Amino acid sequence: MGLVILDKLCEARLPRREDVVSPGGEISGARAGLPKILAKHGIPEKFLKEITTRQAHQDGQHLLEQLGYGKILSTFNDAKRKNQLDAGLEKLRNLALAWLNRQHIQLACGRQCSPSTWIAAILDEAKGKSGGKVEQHLVGAKLEKRHPDITIPNYPGHAGDVQTGRAGDFIVGTTCFHVTAAPTSAVVSKCAANIQSGLHPVLLVPQGQVAKSRHLAEDKNLAENVTIIAIEDFLASNIIELSKGRQSDFLNTLQGIIATYNRRLAEVETDMSLKIEVK
Repeated sequence: MGLVILDKLCEARLPRREDVVSPGGEISGARAGLPKILAKHGIPEKFLKEITTRQAHQDGQHLLEQLGYGKILSTFNDAKRKNQLDAGLEKLRNLALAWLNRQHIQLACGRQCSPSTWIAAILDEAKGKSGGKVEQHLVGAKLEKRHPDITIPNYPGHAGDVQTGRAGDFIVGTTCFHVTAAPTSAVVSKCAANIQSGLHPVLLVPQGQVAKSRHLAEDKNLAENVTIIAIEDFLASNIIELSKGRQSDFLNTLQGIIATYNRRLAEVETDMSLKIEVK
């Protein structure tokens, strides 16, 4: 959003509020015009398309107000004003490029470890930067490998169920899977809606969130109607099952799932630091 605002000040010395902020409070150029602005300043167009959130536009308005819609730079001559704006743009560009160059998730797989230990290590590495995306795309990759005859949809992690018109993250037959790193009452309410529509909800959460998920289900009297499984167990059982059927070892099966995960991630996400590398 800072890039969008500073770019506007490069184009107009004292932009009017009505030319920059829509009646609904959105900053013009931060949606459809964003790829063009990013490319103009040497940043790949795919960078942070998630900028189009309500909070980002509020931040943009706040920044414009702090800059007095350009008045704070009005005492500078043209050359100094340009230098100030260029310096700000350069700092933001460097931050963006540093973000894009973050390391992938690294997984050191000891062959003596169990598949659930490997998955737990991935989820631990993803804490703080995944936002639930790693969990969602791992489950999507698992379902794709397990059901090669079924098209498993692939949505970006920030696309809500309401936006996409879906009952959950994945539907296989009459089973609806919900994947979340941080279960809330809202996701259990979605499970209740699944039951009413004839679907069986399966809530997949990290091992440490299983007890909380069960309490949330109990609070809505759904403890006997919702299947709650740790993501580690869900993926580990699949690795064991696929390995047995294909007479392959666990690590090869895991690498196949991760390859599918990396492809699915690249298809819909902007943060490629969430790719997984097996060492």
